[in-house]
Amino acid sequence: MEELIALRELLQKGNVSNALLMIDEMEEMSKKDILNKIRSYGIILLLHLIKQKAENRTTRSWDVSIRNSVLEIQDLNARPYSKGNYLSDQELRESLESGFRQAINQASLEVNEGQYDARELQEMVDKQQICDRAMIAISSLSDN
Repeated sequence: MEELIALRELLQKGNVSNALLMIDEMEEMSKKDILNKIRSYGIILLLHLIKQKAENRTTRSWDVSIRNSVLEIQDLNARPYSKGNYLSDQELRESLESGFRQAINQASLEVNEGQYDARELQEMVDKQQICDRAMIAISSLSDN
């Protein structure tokens, strides 16, 4: 809100160049917030895919969490006006891969009631395979 007030003051004073700089900063902050949210939902998605693989089973709760995470990622990634995406498929995959360690850490507390530490769990699952499954889920639900 403070930024909008400052922007209004700059425009009222006719200081267009500084107003445009402020708009650029506000756009960057907004994009960064969106990318952080996408990453957070990506970690949740990976967490449940890791649990499915490590325990060789699924639950309705995990399935719903996976679907909801995918829907949130798709919604957040869609640019409202240009009809494009904030992240390309490659950038989205990189975001998932960078969040994998956090997903493994969380999964280590949940898989078989915390039986494995993060290192052991990471040896049990294939990072590329999990990220592939996440990307397939994101792209397949967007087609529906």
